[in-house]
Amino acid sequence: MAVTLSEKAATHVANYIARRGKGIGLRLGVRTSGCSGMAYKLEFADAANDEDIIFESHGVKVLIDPKSLPYLDGTELDYAREGLNEGFKFNNPNIKDQCGCGESFTV
Repeated sequence: MAVTLSEKAATHVANYIARRGKGIGLRLGVRTSGCSGMAYKLEFADAANDEDIIFESHGVKVLIDPKSLPYLDGTELDYAREGLNEGFKFNNPNIKDQCGCGESFTV
């Protein structure tokens, strides 16, 4: 089981944590939401929880709660700019379907 960051995503996270002045990595999870059933949760982590599963990718830690890991296993988090828009993109091989806006998914 693994969750990884692309080099661009790792650079973006590392730069943000440096500007922020604190943090140990990126916390990634899923929650029940949206028209397709599940949505991603993404936040910067200042500390690890006892139950967190920690992966490291390009020098950046990715922290995941055990309940979210089955939905995220094999996911690569990328950071992309498309025209005026920029943000994280989830390349999740577990997705069976997602809503038209891309905000929620089903596994």
